[in-house]
Amino acid sequence: MAHTPANDCTGDELREEPRGETQELSRRNFLTAVGIAAAGVLAGCSSEAREEFFQKHFLELSPKELARRMARLSAQYSKQYGEAVDVSGIPARPNVVFGYALDLSRCIGCRRCVYACVKENNQSRHPQIQWIRVLEMEKTKGIDFEGANPYYNPERVPDPEHFYVPVACQQCREPPCTRVCPVGATWQEPDGIVAIDYDWCIGCRCCMAACPYGARHFNWGEPELPKAELNPNMHYLGNRPRPRGVVEKCTFCVQRVRAGTAGRYPACVEICPVGARKFGNLLDPESEISLILEQKRVFVLKAELKTEPKFYYFYGI
Repeated sequence: MAHTPANDCTGDELREEPRGETQELSRRNFLTAVGIAAAGVLAGCSSEAREEFFQKHFLELSPKELARRMARLSAQYSKQYGEAVDVSGIPARPNVVFGYALDLSRCIGCRRCVYACVKENNQSRHPQIQWIRVLEMEKTKGIDFEGANPYYNPERVPDPEHFYVPVACQQCREPPCTRVCPVGATWQEPDGIVAIDYDWCIGCRCCMAACPYGARHFNWGEPELPKAELNPNMHYLGNRPRPRGVVEKCTFCVQRVRAGTAGRYPACVEICPVGARKFGNLLDPESEISLILEQKRVFVLKAELKTEPKFYYFYGI
């Protein structure tokens, strides 16, 4: 006689068991085993390592937890780069919504804005990441993205036959990127800045596919950041070093513009040699950005998509 299993379950009964239930049970057992293994490994780790493994989303941190995380990151980067680094988590200021305007009649395509942004925001030099792209377009064709050339290299700029359209994150009021993120790693802050929690980004690049402006960039390799060019004044949601495998983008230099009364313009605004870039508080009727919107004919890129950018273009002269 064939041996009957100890659980008195016959072969027929096994075949009749719903397959989905068996798979779910196996999956549950697997996840339980992984959890137990992870707990065993973390048991021998420091409290800092355990906190990093189980860390909360940025928006869920209490003030005490936020301060502790900023201190840990400051110490980590200071040791890594051999220079005193300060990582802040300065929140959005009340009654402030940032806006940006760019005078296309003044832009000369010099790309100083690109490299000022790279330096200010600790972007990787290899593989090279640039949050700002400057597109060269033919004057006879007007705004033409299909025919735009981001790799122009004339002997001198501006080329009299062309004009230039710098593009970065448009800081949309209705950002499609935030809606598609499966883990909530990107969202819009009260001051209008679309932020990314790099520690929560899983690198799926759904946000990149959703962005109609090509303004998000994936860090494919281990970022190379020369110690001699490090900007030690960092913000958790901005220019702190990003690891491999995450998405990053322009944050309006959040580490600068949120610094209260000591706040500064974004690096690209300060470096522009012709004053083509404007920045300010859209809620302040006396700010330069508000006066531009009131007095100039402005437009936004791809307005038909209803993303409602807070990045405006105009012709001042």
